[in-house]
Amino acid sequence: LQTLKGHSNLVNSVAFSPDGKIIATASDDNTVKLWNLSGQELQTFKGHSSRVRGVAFSPDGKTIATASDDKTVKLWNSSGQELQTLKGHSSRVNSVTFSPNGKIIATASVDNTVKLWNLNLDDLMVKGCAWVRDYLQNNPNGKGERVCDGVGK
Repeated sequence: LQTLKGHSNLVNSVAFSPDGKIIATASDDNTVKLWNLSGQELQTFKGHSSRVRGVAFSPDGKTIATASDDKTVKLWNSSGQELQTLKGHSSRVNSVTFSPNGKIIATASVDNTVKLWNLNLDDLMVKGCAWVRDYLQNNPNGKGERVCDGVGK
């Protein structure tokens, strides 16, 4: 149906959003990309300092988790805004997944462990929206005052 091209190194993982409209890819180029089903690149997430091994969508599709060789898991919103970095593994993190209710993340690492992380995605959304509001207020070119209406106010 489609070939997605845009990463500069090998692709390690792929995931569909819960609604099936977006695809996330994780790559050795240290990025995650979001694509639509037509193969158009929508967003590139940059923030890991090493290869990205795994990617997963939260059950509501609002948060994306990424697992990396840099020993971290990062949580992002769909705009590419980093919401949180989870640190605790002593070696690369190979995969990440959300529990069905979205309140727990499980991570698997080369350090021979699986870690469970308790999440409150509502708090993450509030943090992300606060960052966006601050950016829009302090950037002379900022637009989109309606972003995150009603979140965390």
